[in-house]
Amino acid sequence: MERSAAFTAVSGWGHVVLGGTAFAAALLASRQVSPFGWLRVWLAEALLAAAIGLLACTWKANRRGLPLFSGPARKAALGLAPPLVAGAFLTFLLFRSGLESALPAMWLLLYGAGIMTGGAFSVPIVPVMGLCFMLLGGLTVLGPANWGNWFLAAGFGGLHIVFGLLIARRHGG
Repeated sequence: MERSAAFTAVSGWGHVVLGGTAFAAALLASRQVSPFGWLRVWLAEALLAAAIGLLACTWKANRRGLPLFSGPARKAALGLAPPLVAGAFLTFLLFRSGLESALPAMWLLLYGAGIMTGGAFSVPIVPVMGLCFMLLGGLTVLGPANWGNWFLAAGFGGLHIVFGLLIARRHGG
């Protein structure tokens, strides 16, 4: 029953790996001397994270005999995609406008929104993770602009690891 109603190939261990690469990106980004260098690090991390996420979901789906492109998986992807596409365009706009300090809050808020909407078709803990990303994004809006990189580390690093471990423990990897 669960297989037909929810996308269960969310990989907890994949999220843990994503968290580790995000922590590394935050450290590397903090050492950049220009805003463009900082942005390049985080954009590279986004591409790496997408690849890891897709590979981890594929691996878990194959291991559990689940269809990767099932109805729930398509719905989850369609819920996640619009906020991510909006974030890509807004990243270009904000950076071009010299508002790079707004990027961390925008990324956390839109990623959280995507995880919440896409996670509605997944295991119950996934939308909770999205809500935590949105709450952290709200704190980023209210916090000092120069803490943005560390808010990204807390979100994309810390939240992915915590929820990845919970997903792995509760939902088989």
